[in-house]
Amino acid sequence: MANIRSIKGMVGLVTGGASGLGRATVERLVQQGACAVILDLPSSDGHNLAASLGERCAFAPADVTSEADVRSAVELARQRFGKLDLAVNCAGIAVAVKTYNFKKDVPHSLEDFTRVITVNIAGTFNVIRLAVGEMGKNEPDADGHRGCIINTASVAAYDGQVGQAAYSASKGGIVGMTLPIARDLAPMGIRVVTIAPGLFATPLLAGLPEKVQSFLARQVPFPSRLGDPAEFAHLVTSLAENPMINGEVIRLDGGIRMQP
Repeated sequence: MANIRSIKGMVGLVTGGASGLGRATVERLVQQGACAVILDLPSSDGHNLAASLGERCAFAPADVTSEADVRSAVELARQRFGKLDLAVNCAGIAVAVKTYNFKKDVPHSLEDFTRVITVNIAGTFNVIRLAVGEMGKNEPDADGHRGCIINTASVAAYDGQVGQAAYSASKGGIVGMTLPIARDLAPMGIRVVTIAPGLFATPLLAGLPEKVQSFLARQVPFPSRLGDPAEFAHLVTSLAENPMINGEVIRLDGGIRMQP
């Protein structure tokens, strides 16, 4: 058991860290004795959240698709906390549109499709490529371990529903790049793992009518409810602590398989 790592003392960068899955992750990191940098849009609640969590938390207003923004967020982690051990990609957007609306004779907007792909795939990759540059400066532990990247895909990568062409494609892209990036960072001792959440009680779902939410909850075999973001955060810290898990995608979904 000598190689099990402790989250205590780690420094983590969390994108989308001001709400939903990202926020729960930031809160757990700080609660477990780690330091956290919230990377989220300037318009987010990141500033207030960081202030409420105290000195082991900082806010980096940033857009994940911007090289300059993400570079300065990584720099903030180093300046404030001295290093970067963990990067958790939770920032993501979704649209729900059919490929072609035959009633209105209108195709899916290419702009909307491209925006989802850009934020979800290129944004995730942008954070990975810049975060690992900083992780590479860490002294390796006895196992040769220097850092860990945790991405957020979705069960939509596997069982995408009607209207999820863009979202499913973007999440499938995150699943698809997990292993190749894990392989190319392996010599540096940096792991890459992806979580594919099912239905979670996040702002992305909170916008739906109550009736729709309870219908969705009933689709989950067990536990038959929406996931709690704290359960996602729990898995993040487990993955950060367990050095043997690498290049893998884990469904966190109560056994659901989405209907068309």
